[in-house]
Amino acid sequence: MELQGIIKKLGEVQTFASGFQKREMVIVTEEQYPQPISIEFLKEKGDLLNAYKEGDKVKVSINIGGREWTSPQGEVRYFNSITGWRIEKVDGGNFNEPVEARPAESKPAASNTDVFAEEDDDLPF
Repeated sequence: MELQGIIKKLGEVQTFASGFQKREMVIVTEEQYPQPISIEFLKEKGDLLNAYKEGDKVKVSINIGGREWTSPQGEVRYFNSITGWRIEKVDGGNFNEPVEARPAESKPAASNTDVFAEEDDDLPF
């Protein structure tokens, strides 16, 4: 799968006691309702983020994973993870700069093509 958006946050490399490393980033999607999505880059894939900065528009190839966990009390919970494995810059550069809105194109009003419509209709609806 792929996600496209603007990098909002680039995290630092996290190293755990086992030697495992990960680096997280947050991108904001460009939809009607933008969503901040956290993506993990594991092990050496974290180095892919070195070439990017906050504000860059990117396309990220991801895998979605899930796992089940049972608490000591016996309650079963489910967790999801989004893992990035490739990232590429999308044309457009830094999108934190203000952009001037363009006026919408006006379309001519459609003519009434209903042959059954009456001109002097006084119905209230």
